[in-house]
Amino acid sequence: SRSTGVAMARILVVEDNFTNQKVVAGMLGKRGYHILVASHGLEAIEALKRDPCDLVLMDVQMPVLDGLETTRQIRQDGRWPGLPIIGLTAHAMAGDRERCLEAGMDDYLSKPVTMQSLLAAVRKHLPPPEQA
Repeated sequence: SRSTGVAMARILVVEDNFTNQKVVAGMLGKRGYHILVASHGLEAIEALKRDPCDLVLMDVQMPVLDGLETTRQIRQDGRWPGLPIIGLTAHAMAGDRERCLEAGMDDYLSKPVTMQSLLAAVRKHLPPPEQA
């Protein structure tokens, strides 16, 4: 495969449920994105310090550090200006969207996510990967 000089977009999937990690990583991996996974907010922040990412998919309900607080911490840190963060929540309740956006998320999806909704959200914030 010839290199076009465009690096694969790196997406950090922050999700405490192993099955959901696999599903989301699988959907995006098939589309040519490079996936990193963290199980909770503290792991997510550590992962970002090690590996610059182009986008974060952030589960809202997680142990240790939830998605809203993790997003606030990322937003307060000067190292990641403009990093797109898409919230994922299983409870599509009134006010969820507002809470996600108030915490500093750029977008919001309710679970279970479909391939279509996930890709649409990711593509809104990232250029499509080069097709191999």
